[in-house]
Amino acid sequence: MTSSPVVPGQILASTSSYIPGPGTHVYENNILASILGQSLISPAPNKSSKPTISVPRRATAIASISSLPRVGSAVLCRVTRVRQRELSASILSIIDPSSSVSISANEIISYSQVTDDELQFQCILRREDIRTHEKDKIVINEMYRVGDIIRATVISLGDERNYYISTAGNEFGVVVATSEAGNAMVPASWKEMKDAVTGKGESRKVAKPS
Repeated sequence: MTSSPVVPGQILASTSSYIPGPGTHVYENNILASILGQSLISPAPNKSSKPTISVPRRATAIASISSLPRVGSAVLCRVTRVRQRELSASILSIIDPSSSVSISANEIISYSQVTDDELQFQCILRREDIRTHEKDKIVINEMYRVGDIIRATVISLGDERNYYISTAGNEFGVVVATSEAGNAMVPASWKEMKDAVTGKGESRKVAKPS
């Protein structure tokens, strides 16, 4: 078996070469990661079959973050409230590779099951920190929705209650989203995600898969 870290929405392989396993889904003949974790490639059981690629879940609760986020840390956050000039979010995990935090990507077993009371850190994303261009034209509700999981970077330690984050940059933005119909969504472009079931598009600032 071989493994590598992946984020939701990241293209893992083609269905022509691999069989999709747990933690993945298929979109336009590509196998994409459905969850954050480590991709695993299992050898084909026989010569007539294909290897399986999956992103397994670890059956443990989310670990508490033992170190503080710092300026420059990359973080995964869940949007909890959207207002006209800013949004609020909860930090799920620090993903900065230089961080001393020991939390593993596989320890995030279900974003929807984690309550805000279980999370140590809250953060704010201001409208002017969402992207690098046309900041005065940004409508936050067209960039992010409540429940979205976003990749961001910490730009300020803020006050005693909140960190300040930014999603300015191609690598930052939505990595997991649910459509208005309640289905998982997949990236369609840097500014749109599509319902994986109905194909209907919704506006988002999408993180470029790493």
